Parts: sequence; structure tokens; C-alpha cells
Amino acid sequence: MSRAYKPDETRRQILDAAYTVIHRHGFQAAGLNDILAMTGVTKGAMYHHFPGKTALGYAVVDELVKGYLEDWWLAPLDRSEESGDDDPLAAIARTIQDNMTGRVPDIHLLGCPLNNLAQEMSPLDGGFRQRIEELYRAWRRRLSRALTRGQHSGTVSGAVDTDEAATLIVAAIQGAFGQAKSAQSMAPFHDAMAGLNRYLMGLRP
Repeated sequence: MSRAYKPDETRRQILDAAYTVIHRHGFQAAGLNDILAMTGVTKGAMYHHFPGKTALGYAVVDELVKGYLEDWWLAPLDRSEESGDDDPLAAIARTIQDNMTGRVPDIHLLGCPLNNLAQEMSPLDGGFRQRIEELYRAWRRRLSRALTRGQHSGTVSGAVDTDEAATLIVAAIQGAFGQAKSAQSMAPFHDAMAGLNRYLMGLRP
């Protein structure tokens, strides 16, 4: 008996494989044949869901890279806010610590998928650039909102420009990923995050 075709499952398999290949090799070097080989899906089935490689890449950003950002960096801020935690600096520091110690190190050594695509594709393709910048804006906005909440609770200095601080935090994290990838070592990431933690503590009143 042939297995029932499940379009949503097939689409997800293609996306997951594309994400893996793009993260490891970059979008331009990612081959559709390599992606299909990981799934056993036919090229016709892939084109049923995605009209071409660019559309597939956009979907990877819109769904899986966005999911990575939410899971690693944004959801912890939301949980902190929902729980009534009035110390966002501690929440940010905990998130950094969790992502230094509780995650598979491959992502550090392959680089941040968001930063990788920003470096590779933002100068080349407006669709990628728009999607990637939307994710960066969301990250900065959520950090700024958390820091503003800390100002209201008295755990963050009122003199802090929260938008500026949010931009610096994102830049520090992404720079740390880049250095870890270049060195193929976690040491630069740990050093940079230790420095970022000291910066965060300097934002207290």
C-alpha cells in the first residue's frame, strides 16, 4: 500500500532540509539536488510548494530563521515580561548564558543563520534584505521594550538610550557568532558574551 501524501509534512521536510544546507553552505552554494536528496522528495513535489530556489530561500527566512530568532532570543524576553519579572537585564543575561551552555555548539561554529544570510544575501537581493531586516528590527524592538520596562521598574538606568543599547546588544551577539565561526572555536564567543554581560550590568542605576 502506498503511503498517503501529506503536503504539509512534505513542505516542512523540504524547508528543514533547505535550512540545514543553507546554514552549512550558504544560499548561493546550496544545491536543490542536495536538498532533495535529504528528503527523498521529487523535484516536481518541491516545485509544487516552492516555484524556485529563491522562493524556497525566502520561506526559510520567514519561517525557520524567524523561528530560530524567536526560540533563542525573543521568547525568553516574552516569558520574562509575562511572568512580571521587573529585571530585564537579568533576563537578557540568563538568555545569553543559556545559549552559551545549553545549546548544541554546531550553530556557533557554523555561524548564526540570520547573520550568515545577512552577510551573504542582503547586498544581493532585496527580498532577502527586507526579510532579514524585519527580523533584526523585531529583535532590537523587543530588547528596547524590555529595557524600557526595566527603566519603569528602576532596574535599568533612566539615562540609557534603550534603542541604542538594543542595537549594541544585537551587534555584540552577532559579532561574537562571526568570530566563533571564523576561529572555529567557542572561545571568542565566550569572551564576547562575558564582556556583554559586564556592559549589561553597567546599565543599572
